[in-house]
Amino acid sequence: MHGRTFDPLHLDIRPFADRSAELEGELPLRQLPRLLDMTHPESPPAADESVAWRASGESRPVRGAPNQPWLHLDADTVVRLTCQRCLQAVFVPLRVNADFRFVNDEKTAAELDPDAEEDLLVESRSFSLPALIEDELLLALPLIPRHEGGCPQPLQAPPDPVAAAIDSAPGDKPFAALAGLKLRKTAD
Repeated sequence: MHGRTFDPLHLDIRPFADRSAELEGELPLRQLPRLLDMTHPESPPAADESVAWRASGESRPVRGAPNQPWLHLDADTVVRLTCQRCLQAVFVPLRVNADFRFVNDEKTAAELDPDAEEDLLVESRSFSLPALIEDELLLALPLIPRHEGGCPQPLQAPPDPVAAAIDSAPGDKPFAALAGLKLRKTAD
């Protein structure tokens, strides 16, 4: 049992924490479908783009109760999102550095959650680290992604039909052009 290996897809939380075990790896961005849905549609991640992650377990003593399992997670990646100014792809670094305390059941988690500073999760014998990593990366997404310091190609304003009508009006009669627009609108 000393040389036990842990599977990030089916992690048994209590032994992982009791042994103060650590896992680390790279998770391809293409394997995170919910995160992919948030990326720029014309700039999907390349096959070699990934999330670098590290998880470590800890068993903390609790007075009058068994030790409580904890998990610390670090994850780093860069994703291409849609800039809300220019609608082009913008590279956004995402970083997760979070602690999770595991409790026995959903009821306990719901009771303790309002007062807890850390995130509470239900203890499992088959916990998915990739799912937790994806959840935390989704929470780390900016509300309004945009290029810092200005967009490389700002959007062009759509043409103004009133200004176009005035510019195309013969002579110096801009009000005649406006009257023409009004007449055209009522005829439609």
